[in-house]
Amino acid sequence: MRTVHRTGSSSTATVKPSRGRPVVLVTLDVPFAPGAASFAVETAVESGSPLLVLNVAEIQMLPVSTLLGFEYIGTPEVDAALREPAELAHSLGVEVERLRVCSPHPVAALLETIGERDPGLIVFGPDPDRLRRRLYRRAAKAVRDHATCLVWLAD
Repeated sequence: MRTVHRTGSSSTATVKPSRGRPVVLVTLDVPFAPGAASFAVETAVESGSPLLVLNVAEIQMLPVSTLLGFEYIGTPEVDAALREPAELAHSLGVEVERLRVCSPHPVAALLETIGERDPGLIVFGPDPDRLRRRLYRRAAKAVRDHATCLVWLAD
């Protein structure tokens, strides 16, 4: 899994899509809602599109974190939740990429990453019961408002 740290500056990197526009399965550092991962994998398999499993994690900009670098400490539960759909999709012949984006502004980082990938479908799948309600609503609204493709929401 690659980790990308965002501090708010815009990136000019371009990513070349492979076979088609990817299916992006998104979570905000919590396990997926029931049905989200299976829907994303099934869609990627049926459409022949690559699958991007994206975890956007909020990190705090504290003096210690700036001295030592950005530190992300994931939980085994989240790691397993991210690994399962990636392994399933890979076993079914789907091109898979796992990406973790760490930022003090997770919603902005999510939108920037989605904009760079030009997906055909966004499966916004964090389990709403495992996430702060306000963060879930704000992120879901931002994805709906800024997406240039189909969006599937966990709620």
